[in-house]
Amino acid sequence: MSTSEPHKHDHDHHHDHSHGVAPDANKKYLTIALLLLLGFMAVEVVVGMLAKSLALISDAGHMLTDVGSIGLALVAMRLAKRPASGSYTFGLKRVEILSAQANGLTLLLLSVWFIVEAIRRLIDPPVVEGLLVTVIAVIGIGVNLLAVWAMSKANRQSLNVEGSFQHILTDLYAFIATAIAGGIIWWTGWNRVDSIAALVVAGLMLKAGIGLVRESGRIFLEAAPRGLDPVTIAEAIRALPAVTRLDDLHVWEVTSGMPALSGHIYVNHDIDCHDVRRAVEAMLHDRFKITHTTLQTDHGATDESASAAGCSFASTGGAH
Repeated sequence: MSTSEPHKHDHDHHHDHSHGVAPDANKKYLTIALLLLLGFMAVEVVVGMLAKSLALISDAGHMLTDVGSIGLALVAMRLAKRPASGSYTFGLKRVEILSAQANGLTLLLLSVWFIVEAIRRLIDPPVVEGLLVTVIAVIGIGVNLLAVWAMSKANRQSLNVEGSFQHILTDLYAFIATAIAGGIIWWTGWNRVDSIAALVVAGLMLKAGIGLVRESGRIFLEAAPRGLDPVTIAEAIRALPAVTRLDDLHVWEVTSGMPALSGHIYVNHDIDCHDVRRAVEAMLHDRFKITHTTLQTDHGATDESASAAGCSFASTGGAH
């Protein structure tokens, strides 16, 4: 198998531009969101404890995962930019998927803890300072709106950045629920509303966590990227006139926005298999937007027992 250096640069070029926003811009917007959330989270923990509000503390817990999410995203960006070397032939591009999975698992664990605590407080509710909860939650809505604005400027095609964005977005909904709960407690003195709001926050965390774990799990288990059906791709390759057989087709995602494909193609004896390979690469690029391809082409008949002969060559690359 041979890989060509120019193709490698093509892939890196494609990977950078498929994300649509320069990594430095991502870094700037993520850092703004990180500092906003970190400052407010500290305030919220203190006030949550003083007001005896689980809704505020669960918001702060969700905000902690926001901060962790963005921090991991920034580290992952730095590591993912390192060139491929040694054993890591794809570089460290999957660090961002590890980061997304860590965020998802943290959300799941915290949501379970908040659900248990909220049920305990529903049974035996403490007295909650409703006005204090409302004021902090309203400020929290403002802080989160600023963070959402900053994150929306960054590239969200990356699962890593999208993970951080989803964290902040669910936190915004959580603050709205907490503000409503604080207002009800302030007006009516019904303290159980705080626990109900905490359950809403936990539910949002659970939903976001399941989504992140599922998406990152798909990439780790080498599933085909969403929207790319291997059966459809195989049929498209076999539909090319010169192709007689297709074996070992694999479609996977190296990291967010970087689909890859490999396969073994047999062509008619009287056809130049390099021309067929180039035609397949062009079709994969134009129809499926796959540019990271490794194709082996051989001359061979349609029956399974036929021996490959004469034109064995592998290419890593794609039509651009």
